[in-house]
Amino acid sequence: MWHGGRSELLLLLLLCRLTLGPVLAQVRHPLPVLWMMPVGSGQGGGNLTAGLAAAVTLALQDLKKQPPPLGNYDLQLQLLDSQCDPGESLKALFDAMWAGPKYLMVFGGVCPEVTSLIARSLPALNLVQVSFAAAAPGLADRKWYRNLFSTMPSHRAVNQATVKLLQRHHWTRVGIVTQETTRLSQMKKDLVRQLLKVKVQPVSTELVSEDVCSSLKSLKDLDVRIIVAQFEEDSVSEVFCCAYRLNLFGSRYQWIVVDGGTGGWRPGGEVSGCTSTSVLTAADGSIRLQVRPLSNSNSPGVSGRTAQSYQDAYLHQLIQEGAPLSALHAFAYDGVWVAASALAQVMEAMKHREKFGSRKVTVSEVEVQKKLLEAVKKTQFEGVTGPVFFRNGERPTTIELIQLQGSSGVLVGEFSSETQQLRLRNHLLKFKGGGPARDQTLVRPQRLHVKLLLYAIVSSAAAVTIFIALILLGFIIFHRTHWLLRSGSVSQDQLLLLGVLLSSSSVLVSGLDGASMSDGTFQILCSAGVWTLCVGHTVSFTGLLVRTWTLYSLGSVELKQQSRCSRLLLGTLLMDLLVLTSWQILDPLRRGVLQHPLETDPSDQDVLVQPFSEHCSCSHMELWLSAVYGYRGPLLGLGWFLAWNIRSVQTDRPAVSGRRLALSMSAVTVFSGSGVLGSLLTSHNPPLHFCLSSVLILCCNICLLIGLFGPTVSGSASTFMFKPENSPSD
Repeated sequence: MWHGGRSELLLLLLLCRLTLGPVLAQVRHPLPVLWMMPVGSGQGGGNLTAGLAAAVTLALQDLKKQPPPLGNYDLQLQLLDSQCDPGESLKALFDAMWAGPKYLMVFGGVCPEVTSLIARSLPALNLVQVSFAAAAPGLADRKWYRNLFSTMPSHRAVNQATVKLLQRHHWTRVGIVTQETTRLSQMKKDLVRQLLKVKVQPVSTELVSEDVCSSLKSLKDLDVRIIVAQFEEDSVSEVFCCAYRLNLFGSRYQWIVVDGGTGGWRPGGEVSGCTSTSVLTAADGSIRLQVRPLSNSNSPGVSGRTAQSYQDAYLHQLIQEGAPLSALHAFAYDGVWVAASALAQVMEAMKHREKFGSRKVTVSEVEVQKKLLEAVKKTQFEGVTGPVFFRNGERPTTIELIQLQGSSGVLVGEFSSETQQLRLRNHLLKFKGGGPARDQTLVRPQRLHVKLLLYAIVSSAAAVTIFIALILLGFIIFHRTHWLLRSGSVSQDQLLLLGVLLSSSSVLVSGLDGASMSDGTFQILCSAGVWTLCVGHTVSFTGLLVRTWTLYSLGSVELKQQSRCSRLLLGTLLMDLLVLTSWQILDPLRRGVLQHPLETDPSDQDVLVQPFSEHCSCSHMELWLSAVYGYRGPLLGLGWFLAWNIRSVQTDRPAVSGRRLALSMSAVTVFSGSGVLGSLLTSHNPPLHFCLSSVLILCCNICLLIGLFGPTVSGSASTFMFKPENSPSD
């Protein structure tokens, strides 16, 4: 069982000295306990054994000084070498129990694989185990591991502190990189489970065996900003060396180092490819979560020692023995006290029962185990690591949050696993940027809309156009005779002006800001804009086409064909109404959001701007637009053809001059085609789309007003007051 080595020999001498010791006047009853831990050069090795032996020695010495009943018992530790091998450990346990004496308790247990196997076997063996190493999260199931207790908090408590820290800063997207060991792998699984429970997304969970840099590069490729690193202490420097080489540090990143231990903050020292300065530069600002190693109280505990006096005595003994420091020493010290207190309490209860019982009763092993289990559960005293008590087999404690600032660690927060409360010292926290790092690139939505000034200018122009059209319409109504003499057709002119009024009104509707509107109001405005524009265009173009066709017919076709043209144009108007009504009923326009390409924010490299705009849309927008444009295209072509053929025709009325009609029809055709093309090309830019479409509509309307009504108005204005006549019918 024993493996040679200076530390093992030292441990044997210490145990022999404590077990045999000087002969005391007080008779102390022996309490045999199995101490299971790796002694050889396996995981933990001799260094761990020698470092813990000094703490156990102090605990046994202090127990001897206690008054009865605790002082009546002598805790005798029988060392078993677990070799961090479950099979060897179980064999050694059975051999020890077979050889005797009768053991009630197992002390220790450092290796997770061994602890898991032994702890599950404890109820069948009528044993209770008190450990001083952190229990793996999987050992929290009290159905299978109800006889296991540990004076060191479990890894679940450290993971709980990690989750609370992430929630405090609203980090919902993290990456986890874990060293490939059994303990840390189990710790990672529990952390992922807790993260998913609170809806924090673990983007990547990298398991590192050798190449740390490749794992960190994967995190960088995924744009992970908050990195939880689970590594043994001697690997921290290598991790931050890779972080330095990959530029994974600074204001855009936050490192959270978790290993579940109690060791000090020691990222430093030169590693391959990095200097100590580079490592510290990358680690600066990172936060380490660790179990509080010693109580911060100055009051003596149950042993009569304060945490400071214990630490001084422990370090003094280490120096005398030439043994290395162990991170678990204080928890081993308190673990000895838990074992001794529980065993002494059970032994006293048995003695009391035998002394005052009415008859001699044999106590079964199962009953002794139950009493010992209850005694451990009810343990409560002030130890050198703080208050020692258990909740469901786990010891509540305080998790410290230490931030590396420069070359030293600063305590910036504490997490209580008992109350589940995280207390941060915000005045001590220092971040590289203006505040905590963002968990991902911030995408800030930016709504694109028509500026108020632009809308005011364009709507003013539309209002002027509407005002002019209303004046002309009133002029025609009140001075019908004079207008008829100058123009030749009052109804066609009224039709043209009505189209100008409707299409100009669509400009006022299309530029309104929908941000403050409800969806219902926005939907009404969408429909109003389409109806006014389409009907206005159809009415204007119909009136112009009738007049053009009339002039063309006078010179080239028989008069009876004019009625055919009128029926064709009436059918076109009915087609327009049919398409728009079907569109309105079957697939009405609604509010749609158009996402535009991301843009970088020049003031913040960690922010992307997501422009978006609201527009009128429906499920089959392309289909309905094709229907609207489909029958207008041939008519525009027909109008262009007629305008070209009448360009040189002269009449005695200026409003029906072939040249003016040709120019007006050409303007409508060009502006209509340009409007369709411009609308498709500028849909991604609402201000440009509104400005371009409005300018084309208004320019088209102004061309109609000037080209067709300008000469008539000027002529009528100079003669209507001197030649009043009754208005004949059109």
